[in-house]
Formats: sequence, structure tokens, C-alpha cells
Amino acid sequence: MKKLVLTLSCLIGINYFADAQKYMQISTVESVVPGGLGRSRMITTDEKGNVKEEKMENFFSMVGINFGNINSNDQMITKKLNELAVQGWEVVSVNSGVYSADKSTGIFITRYLLKKED
Repeated sequence: MKKLVLTLSCLIGINYFADAQKYMQISTVESVVPGGLGRSRMITTDEKGNVKEEKMENFFSMVGINFGNINSNDQMITKKLNELAVQGWEVVSVNSGVYSADKSTGIFITRYLLKKED
């Protein structure tokens, strides 16, 4: 009986102190298509699997690289990360990549993995 009580106490204690964490991911897909014809998005997948898609500006406009659009996207990403930080989310990992089927078009993707103590 003592062993049973001790075992149950240990299991309850371990379960109580176990680190429970939630994870979410933000993906930004920024279009590198001349003329502003591409589609750029911020896709947020929360800890429950719900997906939210927000429109971002394209890197290029009709006259070439649009630094105003890049600045706008940077502000949008920073605002989102700051909002999540206030809610207790912490950025764990950031991965970036570029894909281009040819030299004139492509995408720039960045993935942010965040965690929060439950």
C-alpha cells in the first residue's frame, strides 16, 4: 500500500511540474514577381490548428523593387511578433528560404516557430 501511495504521489508530482507548452507558426511568403503581379501573405497557424491569412505587399511594383512595400511588410511582421510577445509567446526558431523556377520570378519564405508555456 505504501508503494502504491508513493508511486501515485510521484506520478502526480511529475505531472504537476511537467512543462506543458503550446506551439504556433507564422509563415511569411513574399512574392518576387516583376510588376507587382505576385501574391504575398502572412499565414498564422495557432496552437489549435486554426489558420489566418493576411495580405502583404509585393517586393516589386511596376517600376522595380518597392522599398516602401518592404518597409510595410517589415512593420507588419514586427507588429505581429510584438503582439504575440505581449501574450507570452516566444520565438524559438526562424527559417528562411528562396525559391525561383527561373531568374525572373520566385518567392521568399520565412517561418517563425513560437512557443508559450501552458
